[in-house]
Amino acid sequence: MKLTTKGRFAVTAMLDLALNEKGMPIKLAEISQRQSISLSYLEQLFGKLRKQGLVKSVRGPGGGYCIAKNHDNISVKNIISSVDEQIDATQCGGKENCNEGHQCITHDLWTTLNSKILDYLESTTLDELIKTQRNKSENQSIEFLTNKNNSGSNKMEAV
Repeated sequence: MKLTTKGRFAVTAMLDLALNEKGMPIKLAEISQRQSISLSYLEQLFGKLRKQGLVKSVRGPGGGYCIAKNHDNISVKNIISSVDEQIDATQCGGKENCNEGHQCITHDLWTTLNSKILDYLESTTLDELIKTQRNKSENQSIEFLTNKNNSGSNKMEAV
């Protein structure tokens, strides 16, 4: 089972876009810088995401990309499949021919795993990822302030 860089980067970039757009288009160069993803790679991914209707592009000065749908209508599975990523734990790609042209003895195990992974990715929305990330950020800020206030010195501590 392997999720390639393409799928991981697509989800990361979509989450970054959703977290930062605030009603204004976001330039791919900004996402590239924040997430350490090459600009040319993002351009390829966003071309595919745009064709699938997940993002829309805005041309001209102040242009960039915006999320095209409601965040809770975009699943992680939608994002990954939009960039032509295949999620498959079987060795045979589901063709049932991995053991000298026949189904291997563990085929059903890997097929069931595929189903569970795809169900999870379909049930996880961009909106959920946004909420999780914002909660993390808020908790880290609270921990930082608590540690700073409880410290007897003026040293700053990261948690």
